[in-house]
Amino acid sequence: MGKKGKRDKKGKGAEKTLAKMEKKVSRRAKKEEEDLEALIAEFQSLDAKKTQVIESSCPPPSPRLNCSLCAHPERDELILFGGEYFNGQKTYLYNELYIYHIRKNSWAKLDIPNPPPRRCAHQAAVVPTAGGQLWIFGGEFASPNGEQFYHYKDLWVLHLATKTWEQIKAPGGPSGRSGHRMVVCKRQLIIFGGFHESARDFIYYNDVYAFNLDSFTWSKLAPAGMGPAPRSGCQMTPTPEGNIIIYGGYSKQRIKKDVDKGTLHTDMFLLKAEGAGKEEDRWSWSRLSPSGVKPCPRSGFAVAAAPNNRCLLFGGVHDEEEEESLQGDFFNDIYFYDIGKNRWFPAQLKGPKSERRKRRRGRQAEAEAAGGEELQLPPPQGPLEIVKEVVAEDGTVMTIKQVIPGAAEDNDTSGSEEEEEEEEGGALGQPVEPCPRSSAMVAVKHGVLYVYGGMFEVGDRQVTLSDLHSIDLHRMDQWKVLLEMDPKTQEWLEGSESDEEEDDDVEGAEGGEEEEEESSEEESEDEEGEQQHPAVQPGEAQAQYVARTEQYWLGLARSHMGPEAKDKKVLKVAHAMAKTFYEDPI
Repeated sequence: MGKKGKRDKKGKGAEKTLAKMEKKVSRRAKKEEEDLEALIAEFQSLDAKKTQVIESSCPPPSPRLNCSLCAHPERDELILFGGEYFNGQKTYLYNELYIYHIRKNSWAKLDIPNPPPRRCAHQAAVVPTAGGQLWIFGGEFASPNGEQFYHYKDLWVLHLATKTWEQIKAPGGPSGRSGHRMVVCKRQLIIFGGFHESARDFIYYNDVYAFNLDSFTWSKLAPAGMGPAPRSGCQMTPTPEGNIIIYGGYSKQRIKKDVDKGTLHTDMFLLKAEGAGKEEDRWSWSRLSPSGVKPCPRSGFAVAAAPNNRCLLFGGVHDEEEEESLQGDFFNDIYFYDIGKNRWFPAQLKGPKSERRKRRRGRQAEAEAAGGEELQLPPPQGPLEIVKEVVAEDGTVMTIKQVIPGAAEDNDTSGSEEEEEEEEGGALGQPVEPCPRSSAMVAVKHGVLYVYGGMFEVGDRQVTLSDLHSIDLHRMDQWKVLLEMDPKTQEWLEGSESDEEEDDDVEGAEGGEEEEEESSEEESEDEEGEQQHPAVQPGEAQAQYVARTEQYWLGLARSHMGPEAKDKKVLKVAHAMAKTFYEDPI
């Protein structure tokens, strides 16, 4: 009795704290949102000039993040809406609508009058009603400098048969937010979590709302039991029974002034509908303890419904905070969650049948050559991590960690000789798969998973992708590349105006690196005869040399630039010095 009373008081206290924080964030965000409303209105006035529906063939969409990708409920099409792009200095927001024709492997742009305002980090869901509907809720709009945010709380529906947008105005819905999750469950849109951020404050949510697709009304659910902590970017999956599964996500909290601590959630919950079919459904939370092999902690993963009563998780990033830097390990693996068995397991690529037959023949031939002796095959390998280095046009070295799941038993090779023979025959080469990334957009149609875009980071540089891959989830044999992209060609503008004011040695986004290379050459010349620089090893590539000797050149750059110099600038100069010495050893 006493414990229950304490628990109730604690729960009410948490609710009061959350309400106060939401009010505080709302007050501070109001001024920012008023400033951005004028900019949004300007964009909407441009959209208002569209008076007719125009569908035209077009090149693939430009690179973008946090858009939505959904499978058309009746046609062999994927629907892409919205998103954002950051080039190092400026943030661009979109409200463009693209259609990907699966059979033709081609894109079309669909201009429809009165679309939703530009946004990213919204949620979209499709239902088969009346020829198909695409529902969109929330998201955010950012100022060009990325320092102010406007969070939407509007609800829109795209009628796919008539190609018309309609804004649904119904009271009692969720507050403005982004990073939330939304799924279709029975005849309802269920929304969970998300966050709201202003220039100085932020708040994460764990509330649940339902929108009835028949009565067009909102209701806030009050599930019994202890539910998930506030979070954004989680996995949200409906079950055939009408329940909801929540896994993972990300949140942060302020531990002291101007210091925030992020949390990668790995817990799992079931939101169960009780008394379905009655006038008012009752819901309850319960914690799940799945078996199997769970994904390692990560954020920025993508999720989709998969065949055989499963859902899948793709990619993501695990950020590691080290003093003043933030380094991330990016993933390109797939994990399945079996809803009926409450079990996680990693996906295993089997490879094409022709390759598997060749491997079996190779093993048989080796066994025969061994005089009938039993051949001991190596055990299946565990996950393999491959580190790739890409040198961009501006000289930036991009190190990409790629995690390849262990091969299934029938995918084992019996030795390097067999691999070489198969490569000579053209049957087996470097595996084709999406590079590691976070924030990818995924959709499943006819049992095929489509992965579009995403991003990875190298230091302070963000590479936004626009490639498209697919894999048959029934066969799990191999990835197909539907659209390629070379990340080395992407524009990246170093620094911003504020950075330039702080760093007198940088005069602009363009040409700054050339000046740094010149200064590093002078520094190298000044050091001639005073220090013995690390020698370049025979056959060593420039990127390998820079990575191997990075600590030496960092120390040298720091001694020249002084302790007050920014770490980012010191690292850049150190790399420039290393490249200069590599090309012209002293």
